[in-house]
Amino acid sequence: MSAPNERENEKIKSKAAEGCDPSRGLQQRIRQQEILAELGVSALQGASLDQLANDTVRLTAQGLDAEFCKVLELIASENLFLVRAGVGWSRGVVGVAKIGADLDSPAGYALLSGKPVISNHLESETRFKTPQLLRQHGVCRAMNVILQGDGKPYGVLEVDSRSQTVFVEQDIAFLQGAANILGMAIEREHEEHKLRTALARNEALLKEMNHRVKNSLAIVGGMLRLQAHDAEDGRAGELLNKASHRVDAIAKAHDQLSRGLDVERMDVGKYIEALCHDLDESVAQCDVRTEVEEGIIIATDRAVSTALIVNELIANAAKYACEGPSGIIAVKVARDEENSFIVSVRDEGAGMPDDIDSRDRRGLGMRIIESFTRQLEATIEVKKHDPGAEFTISIPLQAPS
Repeated sequence: MSAPNERENEKIKSKAAEGCDPSRGLQQRIRQQEILAELGVSALQGASLDQLANDTVRLTAQGLDAEFCKVLELIASENLFLVRAGVGWSRGVVGVAKIGADLDSPAGYALLSGKPVISNHLESETRFKTPQLLRQHGVCRAMNVILQGDGKPYGVLEVDSRSQTVFVEQDIAFLQGAANILGMAIEREHEEHKLRTALARNEALLKEMNHRVKNSLAIVGGMLRLQAHDAEDGRAGELLNKASHRVDAIAKAHDQLSRGLDVERMDVGKYIEALCHDLDESVAQCDVRTEVEEGIIIATDRAVSTALIVNELIANAAKYACEGPSGIIAVKVARDEENSFIVSVRDEGAGMPDDIDSRDRRGLGMRIIESFTRQLEATIEVKKHDPGAEFTISIPLQAPS
């Protein structure tokens, strides 16, 4: 019998079957539309591909009153289908069983012909063979549609049954609708995978860039320290040393960024703690101690500006307060109010000279502190203690709009 004549016979059988109970056929079509709506909502809500595939085979089998349904994933290199998801099959089939992607199966025939396939009489089928998997489960009829994904066939959605009730054209429309929804989810997952891969590559490149910038700045800082050591003029050597510390502060930021996942924001407490650890080694006459609250996350550029202020304040404290063998500089970072945090630098030395403002207000260090304080829209308060002095800066977490 030719394929067109077979299709006409199936239409006649379908009409006769539904004619016995017209309400049953109508109820089934309504249920099929409800299933497609349910699958569509699940896909739009971002269900994973595995979850949507499992839901698709379960609900599709229900909508067609069939005992079996499966998603067959094409493995082109082996010219085989893998049963990726399924319902009704015995244990050890889903995720394991494979069938031919050629004329050894109705699914292979559908893939090769590029068209949906209905076979209500597998035992007398001449277009393709019946796989052993179907024979083992007593399947006598099958229906297949191509499952598209990312511009090429992902595989086939197949429904199988042991019953004698025939599949008809309306069933193909329902099965193809379910396959289209699953196909969109496959495309979405592939695109998301591409985006995740690109993002991971960009993050790796940014980390490498920050690592290289940190190394380059470390070289610059080292050269400045060498020049400071060789400088015949003491004042010039002091300025070169201060410049090296400023370069080191920026290098430390790039070091922190190369270790983290976020290049736009960073933990300012951890950053300043790491900076102070380095300064403690370079300012031999002082003991730099830190007390930082972690979890204060701010924009990277604001963290760098804050660190440069701390660097200058420690340099000032080392100059004016650590004249003895055991000068202590205490650095604290803590939340202040809901939208701000504070950084304080306190020494326990002899305290600031009374004329520090008149002598140092025009110095580079104080100009840097004032410049970055304005840039951060922060406020700075100076307190004299007995002993020592304390600078406290209150800084908004975000730049005011």
